[in-house]
Amino acid sequence: MGGNLSAVFGVVSLVTALAAALFAVVRLRGRRGIATATQRATYEVLHTAGLAAEPLRAGLSATNAAKAVRHLRALVGAVGLALTDRAELLALDGRGGHHGEQLLAAARRAVAAGRSTVLGGAELHCDRVDCPVRGAVVAPLAGPDGRLVGALLAIADGAPAPGLVQATLETAHWAGNQLALAELDSSRERLARAEIRALRAQISPHFIYNALTAIGSFVRTDPERARELILEFAEFTRYSFRAHGEFTTLAEELRSIDRYLTIERARFGDRLQVRLQIAPEVLPVTLPFLCLQPLVENAVRHGLSRKPGTGMVSIEARDAGAECHITVEDDGVGMDPATLTAGIAELAAGDPGDDPGQHVGLSNVDERLRSVFGDGFGLVVETGLGSGTKVSMRVPKFHPGVRAGS
Repeated sequence: MGGNLSAVFGVVSLVTALAAALFAVVRLRGRRGIATATQRATYEVLHTAGLAAEPLRAGLSATNAAKAVRHLRALVGAVGLALTDRAELLALDGRGGHHGEQLLAAARRAVAAGRSTVLGGAELHCDRVDCPVRGAVVAPLAGPDGRLVGALLAIADGAPAPGLVQATLETAHWAGNQLALAELDSSRERLARAEIRALRAQISPHFIYNALTAIGSFVRTDPERARELILEFAEFTRYSFRAHGEFTTLAEELRSIDRYLTIERARFGDRLQVRLQIAPEVLPVTLPFLCLQPLVENAVRHGLSRKPGTGMVSIEARDAGAECHITVEDDGVGMDPATLTAGIAELAAGDPGDDPGQHVGLSNVDERLRSVFGDGFGLVVETGLGSGTKVSMRVPKFHPGVRAGS
């Protein structure tokens, strides 16, 4: 009896579960039905535009055009659609592939004239009796600064209707904006690389000469130490002049700083003291490449090298919830805050001043931090004559689009 009851309860439970699932499906379908036709159409357009925008934001090339052209055709509603640059047909989706040469010639004319045009059947004539192509709309693509970079061509199976013409012109305008954004992204990347090159140019002449001089002083008296310093110097330069990656990890930056300080201690001897206080949990934090190292170099070069006796450089990185807080502090000669502010202002105005070296590193790092993380993440500098210098920065532990090696 007990077994039969268990079976009955099992069947009831199964039926109840199926009924609940069926009710849930019906309820979900009911919710989906609340959306109006206008809302669904808006969603479809925005979704399709997003799919086309991603490859266009990577620039106008054959590969990117091939990825975007199908979605652009859906936006325009044409039977065929082509993308060209100023020289060649990059991609075509739908009908009209055998008219490639005629379409390219029309695109070149439109780009040269700087205006859109509508093609009729006579301009797209061919010998194929089954050819459905009867016209096309050609709209130039304006990239950065209004410069024409190519054309978008919508192919029609009849005389192009006014709706198709308008849709083509609007889509071409939107696509041109995406290409302009691609150029802006590329310009930002070039600027970031130029800033890194500027830092490298600042580092190399002074440090390389001093490092080789320090290593040379040990060649006869302590060959083994000279060998170790050469290896440290080689690893330091390999990291500083690496050709890939706009970002690095705090651990990698600190490793390079340790090599730098090893070589500088060989030069300064006991005059240079170093104190590190690093929280292990922040070592994987990602930050702009060569972001911390110039601050340490400035502390040694401009703070301690001019100070008689012993000097201390302190590097601290601590966990602060969603952020990592980093400070580089020295007890060197310091400087007048007004002089520091004036020097950075001269650099911003394009005037290097009399001694730009002590300002370049700070200004460069400050601008890069702000450009990557936002204006709230610039450097904070505390200094005074005879009081040393303390430079602080805040770095988000996680930030969209920021990862080491990217």
